[in-house]
Amino acid sequence: MDTRAAYRLCEEITWSQARNFSYGIRLLPPAKRRALAAVYAFARRIDDIGDGTLPAPEKLAALGTARASVLALASGSAPDHQLAASPDPVLIALADAARQFAIPLEAFGELIDGCEADVRGTVYLTFDDLLHYCRCVAGSVGRLSLGVFGTADAAVASPLADALGVALQLTNILRDIREDYRSGRVYLPAEDIERFGATLQPGGEGEPADTEKLAQLVGFEAERARGWYATGLRLMPLLDRRSAASAGAMAGIYFRLLEHIAAAPSSVLRRRVSLSTGEKAMVAARSLAGMARPAPAGAAR
Repeated sequence: MDTRAAYRLCEEITWSQARNFSYGIRLLPPAKRRALAAVYAFARRIDDIGDGTLPAPEKLAALGTARASVLALASGSAPDHQLAASPDPVLIALADAARQFAIPLEAFGELIDGCEADVRGTVYLTFDDLLHYCRCVAGSVGRLSLGVFGTADAAVASPLADALGVALQLTNILRDIREDYRSGRVYLPAEDIERFGATLQPGGEGEPADTEKLAQLVGFEAERARGWYATGLRLMPLLDRRSAASAGAMAGIYFRLLEHIAAAPSSVLRRRVSLSTGEKAMVAARSLAGMARPAPAGAAR
């Protein structure tokens, strides 16, 4: 498969599966749009392994294969002639993207670490434990995206991209509390659940118990996420206009989702909270116009 066809497939994956990120990715100029689609397509592959139906040992083996393939690209040990003959279009596109942009491909290893934690059923006792997980599964994607966006000061921008990824992942965790609870996963730190006197045992049926206490916990975690947005959004002035519009659209959509959750914390215990297509499009349009700069109060803690 040639490079153009490989990129087209990555874009098809992105447009069909990146329901929130695609609004921002589409705002990029063609070369960056294709490169970020390749990053997303490989990240999606990793997520799909972790969330799939294979037995845990097979998931871990598949994640190990993904790790080996992308780290071979990162180290330069996957020769061009082998990639040209590869039947894997996502790796073909990702390799080409990494030749054009300073994408830290080794960060995919952190994403895989996080997915392996999911497969093993890791429990998060403290917020620091959860923060490490968030940095693995989302901060890594922030840093990978920054490699495509580009910046004049990577030393300053990289931790801000990481913080923005943490903010988005905390929003995801709050949005998916009910779904995760029913599938046997609890991401909220045990110390926070205990602090609010709540109960959240994974694998339950119906809605979680202790709705009032859990709603208070959701409100607390939403405020914590706002602090991470406040830090992460300091990345925007370090990006060019189109890259800032792209990152701003993605962050803006998730921040707006967080505001919906914060306004009605108990809603996530009954259903999956989401934005309408119109709301997402509005955030993307405002971002492109330089208007989408959500300004949550506070600092990350």
